[in-house]
Amino acid sequence: MSGGDIAGLIAAGVFAVLVALLAVPVWKLGKVFDEMRSAIRTLSEETTPLIDEVTTTVSTTNQQLQKVDGISSNVSDATANLSALSSLVAATVGSPLIKVSAFSYGVRSALASRRTAGHGRRSR
Repeated sequence: MSGGDIAGLIAAGVFAVLVALLAVPVWKLGKVFDEMRSAIRTLSEETTPLIDEVTTTVSTTNQQLQKVDGISSNVSDATANLSALSSLVAATVGSPLIKVSAFSYGVRSALASRRTAGHGRRSR
């Protein structure tokens, strides 16, 4: 064997050791990728039913909000009707009631002044 052959054998041996040392991290990295694939599959399988439940919940909430919208619209209409009725009652009853009140106050005042005037004549 010549010196070149021995150097070639040493280089081949070093290269084999280097390949063996690099194979271990690559092997471990392959296991990490397998675990990651498994985790992603599990996450996907658990997320799909959750998304279905959220879709159902949003649909149900939407239906309830439509019902509440209808109720609030009816309450708004009823409030407008009550306001109109209140204005009508105030206009219809309010003015005559004020006139009756003023008339009765005038009558009471007249009677009270007549009584005080009548007491003054008797005592003399």
